[in-house]
Parts: sequence; C-alpha cells; structure tokens
Amino acid sequence: MRRIGSERNGMKTKWNKIISLAAAVMVGVSTLTGCTASSVPVSSNPDATEETAAAGPSASQASGEETTAAEVEEKGSKDTLSVDHLTMTYVTSPLNIPSIIDKNEKIFSKELPGVDLKYAEITSGADQTQALASGDVDVLYAVGGTSVILSAANGADIKVLDMYSRAPEAFVLFAKDEKIASPEDLRGKTIAGPAGTNLHELLVSYLATANMTLDDVNFVNMSIPDAKAALDGGSADAALLGGAAAYNAEKAGYHKVADGKGLISAIICVAVTKKFYDAHPDVIAAIRKGEDAISDYMEKNHKKAMEEAAAELSLDESAVEDMYGYYDFSTKITDDDKKGFQKTADFMYKTGMIEDAFDTSSLYIEEN
Repeated sequence: MRRIGSERNGMKTKWNKIISLAAAVMVGVSTLTGCTASSVPVSSNPDATEETAAAGPSASQASGEETTAAEVEEKGSKDTLSVDHLTMTYVTSPLNIPSIIDKNEKIFSKELPGVDLKYAEITSGADQTQALASGDVDVLYAVGGTSVILSAANGADIKVLDMYSRAPEAFVLFAKDEKIASPEDLRGKTIAGPAGTNLHELLVSYLATANMTLDDVNFVNMSIPDAKAALDGGSADAALLGGAAAYNAEKAGYHKVADGKGLISAIICVAVTKKFYDAHPDVIAAIRKGEDAISDYMEKNHKKAMEEAAAELSLDESAVEDMYGYYDFSTKITDDDKKGFQKTADFMYKTGMIEDAFDTSSLYIEEN
C-alpha cells in the first residue's frame, strides 16, 4: 500500500531569536531526558538471538552491495540480512498509530529476523535528524517534513523513503473568544505554539490569506501542552494545538479559528540516509514489507488498532476514532506530497528558517 532586502533580514533576525529560544528549550529537554545524538533512549527487540545477530555487519557499515531494494524485495526475509542491529525512532504523538501497531505486534521485527531492533524515543524533529546524521539512528519512522527539509538544506545526508501520514485538519488554531473568527481579528493578539512546525506554518499561512505576517501578531514559541495551558490561563489569546490537546480543546468548547485544511500539507514521512539506502537494499525492502503489513493490519483489525492506540496514548477509544478520520496513513509518495514538501520549503525560506531557496526534488531517491 505504497500509497525572500531589509524586510527579509528583519524577518530572519526575528526568526533567529525564535530558533535560539527553541534551541535553548531543546537543550533543556535533552538534558532532562537524555535525548541527544550521542545518548539515545532505546528499547530492544527481545526476539533477536545472539547467533543470528552475529551473522551480519553493523547497520552503520556500508555493505558495498550494488543490488537495489527492488531487486531484493521478492527474496523475502529468509536470507541473512546485511545488518545485525537496527535503530528506528518511536514517536507516538500526536496519533502515530502505525508506530504503535508495529511495536505492539512486532511487525518490523518479523520482517527483520536476526536483527537486534531497537526503538529510540526521540520526539524532537531536530534531535531526530541529528541522530540520523550521527549514525545513532538508522531509520526515522515518523519525522516532520519541516525537520527533513531543514536538515537537507543544511547539507545533511537525508532522504525521504516513504510517507508516514498527512493530517492537515488535525492541526488547529483555537481561541476562547468566539469573536476571533478571521486573520484580522488576530492582529495584536498573543498566539502560543511551537515554532518551526506544521502548526507554525498553519499560522503563517492563515495570516497570509489577509496579507498579514507574524509581525502583525505576538507569536510566542512554546510546546503544545504549554500553549494549551497558556490558553487555559488567559495569557494567550489563541493557541496552536494538535493531537490530543486539540481534541480536548474542542471538547472543552474552545473556538476553532482555523485548521490546516487547504493551508498546509502536514506531512510526516519516513527518512533514511542515502548511504544507508545504498548499502542495505535488503533492509530497505524488509522495512517496506513491514510498512505494508502495518497498513494491512490497520485495515483488517481496525477496532483492535484503535484499542491499542487508545491504550498507548491514554485516550478514550472514541477520541482515537474521531481523530483517526483526519489522517491519511498511506505510504506511497504522491505528486501532491511532493508539492506539499515544496510548499513547506518555500514557507521556510520566506520566514528565514533556511538561508536559501530549496528544491525539494533532491529529497527523493530515484528508484528503478
């Protein structure tokens, strides 16, 4: 199921302040959680045995194989794979059901026999791409398009292997005051939310519909939970929320000002380095078989999948079911996805997140 000057300089200065603050926050988070490129929290796959694990080289080593993933895909997983261990990210929020299903049902483990599969719980996109660049992580399973573009624009080896999800309607701008119903109503208002994310892109895109920019509002960079708390406490007039926070805000009666539909693509993808892709076509093929198996499981065991996600996310099953309708979990990279990546890259350039315009066509691997 494969499915832009002084004006710009001023904007860039403002962005640098935002990014600096965000970086400081991330350093604090990394210190508290141990989520750094050299210290990645992982959980192991208990199914791999020592004998089979000793059969192949490290996931970070080049195998020298010229065989393509397509050529080995039909071989299945009976042969010894070209890695003895593999680390992929495990991110459950906001509603990453495929990740939850994989870990619970050991789907990737089954497609990677003899491989010591570990899961790195890294929620920050910046930390994820850093871990991929350092070799601490081999596969970014659910990483935001913004993070991939930023990493690639800075010269890192990172490629989009497949899609993970798209959910523009799951990203929402909320306010308590129902009179806030247009971009103009936000002029001078304090808006809280995470910088450099799908939600931030939503705000900028929404303001642009009225020829407004971030300079017309007081945007405060903070995490989704903190943004929700700021809205609750009255220190923010509006908040950019996603996932469970957005669901709970709507259930609490907060006013939905806008969601991402028609404004953002809200792209989440699966990423690897080109080096890893070239060195381990058999592993790439196995990962794709796992993705297909996860999709198949979700389709054939819908209720159980909802139950598993609800348990993992500590949500009511009905809440998961409601939010699930906003998501497209098909894995094939479509033309619309590519347009979405380019739109996001253009947004990042215009807002000063990246120094130069970036052609996202370089993100994809040419496959036969």
